[in-house]
Amino acid sequence: MAPPGAAVPEGFRAVRLGGPFVGHNGPLFARLEGGRVQLGFRVESRHTNPLNICHGGMLATFADMLIPCAAMYHVSHERRFLPTISLQIDYMGPAALGAWVQGEGEVLRTTRNMLFGQALVTSDGAPALRVSGIFKQGPIISGSNAQDPLGLLDGVI
Repeated sequence: MAPPGAAVPEGFRAVRLGGPFVGHNGPLFARLEGGRVQLGFRVESRHTNPLNICHGGMLATFADMLIPCAAMYHVSHERRFLPTISLQIDYMGPAALGAWVQGEGEVLRTTRNMLFGQALVTSDGAPALRVSGIFKQGPIISGSNAQDPLGLLDGVI
């Protein structure tokens, strides 16, 4: 386990996503690895419960961001706002103070109105969460960063 405040793994950069709530509870980091988005964060004392392990609510918030972020960079999917309809989380192991929590989401299927996905989250490389979710196909994300909402593509070939 890394000490609190330890460096983030190579290739990750701080990202802004999810509005003020996630901004307040972050910071979250992201990178593209093999064309797939990976999100991560270092467990800080403010993320922990009385046992000094990451609070389930923080892990649930993180899990709720994984599948929509995967969808934003999915080649065959338009970039849309994806409000959560249903989120299932299986807590498989703890994320201790100072641990690096990392996850990668996967789009399983889309319909005209919904997106179905799953994700796996690890804590210092050990399984911590298994996630599946259903998201509503919301409005298309537009603007200058619509093709790269997290700012991960500069320098990527």
